[in-house]
Amino acid sequence: MAGLRGKLRGEWGRLRGRAAARPLLVDLGIALLVQGAMTMPFLVPRDPALPPATWGAYGLSTLTVLPLVWRRRAPLTVLFAVLAANALYRLTLDGPGQPLPYTGLVAVYTIAALSPAPRRLLTGLLLLVAVPAGVWLNTRTARELTFSCFVFAAAYVFGRLTDARQRAHRVEAERAAARERARIAREMHDILSHAVSLMIVQAEAGPVAVRAAPERAEAAFDAISATGRDAMAQLRRMLGVLRDGDEPDGSPRAPQPGLAELPALLDRVRGSGLDARYRAAGRVRPVPEAVGATVYRIVQEALTNTVRHAGARTVTVELDWEERELGIRVTDDGCGPRPGAARGGGHGLVGMRERAAAHGGTAVTGAGPDGRGFEVRVRLPLTPAATQGAR
Repeated sequence: MAGLRGKLRGEWGRLRGRAAARPLLVDLGIALLVQGAMTMPFLVPRDPALPPATWGAYGLSTLTVLPLVWRRRAPLTVLFAVLAANALYRLTLDGPGQPLPYTGLVAVYTIAALSPAPRRLLTGLLLLVAVPAGVWLNTRTARELTFSCFVFAAAYVFGRLTDARQRAHRVEAERAAARERARIAREMHDILSHAVSLMIVQAEAGPVAVRAAPERAEAAFDAISATGRDAMAQLRRMLGVLRDGDEPDGSPRAPQPGLAELPALLDRVRGSGLDARYRAAGRVRPVPEAVGATVYRIVQEALTNTVRHAGARTVTVELDWEERELGIRVTDDGCGPRPGAARGGGHGLVGMRERAAAHGGTAVTGAGPDGRGFEVRVRLPLTPAATQGAR
């Protein structure tokens, strides 16, 4: 059932997209719908005392509907045309009346939804004259005047509500696009920064290893190649998702790296000559994929900063599994934070804080224990509902 609802929502979204891409067809459909409503009084038998409905009257009623096809392009002009055609109908022919002023209501709704304030004000002034004049040409009763004022006011209010809703949708779409750009920027930064940092370290160590230990040089070049291939694979996957919504080969989207990939990440760091250690305390349990990906990216960025900036010999990654929180701690024995700035204080540390905050957590960076080295401390909440949903 859930799959069927998803398919129906997807199909409805596609239909709405096609409708938005073809506004002229939508307006033509609205005009035909209004024409159908205005045809009903011509089909219902009339009182014998009244003049019969004629084809001329029907043709003139159709003339009042025709301007609606251009309602988006020139809504105020359409309103003038509709009012003029209705006045001509009332003054020249005694055709069937209509229970509602359909064409005028559609025109007023369109102006309220699409036009700027000066045109809306002009429309209000015009209706102050046109509505009483139309009532005078018809029944000349207070009841019709009250009803006409009500329905035109309702059409205007619905138009303003539509405009407000569309504005809210545009704002939300812009915010969603900004969030997605920030997410993509974090992913690209993490992938490229980590891969390039390891490749630079290995490349710089290569010439020394060639002279001192050729077998280590071969391992360094192999590490460079493996790191480059892994980065390219991740970038291709990301670009494929951005382009098509799926993987480049048409297969479903591959999962993000998570907790299971941490050992392989540490192995790559060890290949740069850094002693990378890993510890886990507490009861390890499944977490949602998004949380696992966040942990992986935070650890990856912390290790990248260590490789690039620390001059460290040892780095330790610790995961502390508590009942309601997961603590992440990455410490090294390097040079510590630069005076006046946090190490790697560009997009990387900002990305860590953003990733943690997205799950209701926190990220703190600074000098390590006893003021030596550098430390990254992150706390991520593990709610019971989130843990159960990952199982």
